[in-house]
Amino acid sequence: MTATLVALTAIALYLAAALALARPLFGTHAPMGRLAMSLAGIAVVLHAWLLLGRGTLDLHFFAALSLVAWVVSAITMGVNLSRPVAGLGIFIFPLTALFVALDVFAAPTTGPQPMDWQIKLHVAFALLAFSVLSIAAVLAILLAIQERALRRSQFKHWLRALPPLTLAESLLFRMIAAGFALLTLTLLTGVLFVDNLFGQHLVHKTVLSIIAWAIFGALLLGRWRYGWRGGRAVNLTLLGMGTLFLAFIGTKFVLELVLHRTL
Repeated sequence: MTATLVALTAIALYLAAALALARPLFGTHAPMGRLAMSLAGIAVVLHAWLLLGRGTLDLHFFAALSLVAWVVSAITMGVNLSRPVAGLGIFIFPLTALFVALDVFAAPTTGPQPMDWQIKLHVAFALLAFSVLSIAAVLAILLAIQERALRRSQFKHWLRALPPLTLAESLLFRMIAAGFALLTLTLLTGVLFVDNLFGQHLVHKTVLSIIAWAIFGALLLGRWRYGWRGGRAVNLTLLGMGTLFLAFIGTKFVLELVLHRTL
């Protein structure tokens, strides 16, 4: 089976899974959660085959997006085994399909960069942190949508496609706590293993990552000490994730696609 065929199949399955979950958005139908998770499960396996087929860790811009999307999709499916969060797939699976398509069909041909195990460990923590906090950002958006609908007494059928409000809030802070721990490990391994962490080509990424770490840390502290929730939690989550996005994806985009340099 060629990489092109595998990619097309994975894209089709991701989109089909999202459509199965999004049925309530188009009428009074119930979401087809089991079918959607089955389709997405096959897509995740095929997606993994594409990523592993390169033989080594490839972190050019589009490959990194594809890898993060795969991790986010896999985590979503893993969490759904114990909590009904399949509705996240309405947003996550189409984006994953898009990133697979960009990586396979639109990305320029580049060779993977050799890395020592220390740098691979640092990169692994960074990818996991970004992925987990990306799920937190999606949960924050869904939480804001649901709270807005409830305040306006708009009990529409499409709300059935989303995770329950209390579950979304609880899972939001669990994801933020896990992502904060992983981001802490990312910064620590960066200090230990990355040469010239505040060098010209890394200073923006480092500073923005520290700012994001501080935002998520403040949010967790505010939750513990003052019970922060609702709009404040949503806004700080999105602010932190936006900063982290600029640190990881924004910096990589400018360096690789604008300046044609690598980290």
